[in-house]
Amino acid sequence: MAADEAHTDQGDAPEVADTVRALCADFDNRPEALIEILHGTQAAFGFVPDAAVEVLGTTLNLTRADVHGVISFYHDFEREKPGRHVLKVCRAESCQASGSNALARHAEGALGVPFGGTTVDGEFTLKAVYCLGNCALGPSVLIGETLHARVDAAKFDDLVAGLREATA
Repeated sequence: MAADEAHTDQGDAPEVADTVRALCADFDNRPEALIEILHGTQAAFGFVPDAAVEVLGTTLNLTRADVHGVISFYHDFEREKPGRHVLKVCRAESCQASGSNALARHAEGALGVPFGGTTVDGEFTLKAVYCLGNCALGPSVLIGETLHARVDAAKFDDLVAGLREATA
């Protein structure tokens, strides 16, 4: 697979279908368990593949629109495969007062993608979030499960360089 296709790969449809059906069975094919099943799907693939939507609808007796509505309502559900590293930059007011607007512009330039985008090599996805609960130490960036405080352009570049080195 070419590097520029890495972040758009939707996975193998039979594998997706088998995994989603198994997740549905774990919840007795109950439609009210849709959110839990979506979390399981995303845990298995890193996102919710297109092939999962139809299988979820059929298995749980929901329309594709019902399933898509839940996925699109909750911002933590990804519809495309994210980069290996997801960088979430806080854009809430408190972090803005601490310089997150400048950090946001720098992050987009440094990675060469807008917020919501994934780098061509599939390494990084840049996301805006609105409060990481670290207001006193902003601007804040969440990378995976690790929260970084007082991130300026130089610290951002160091974090990205460290991630590149770790995966090289």
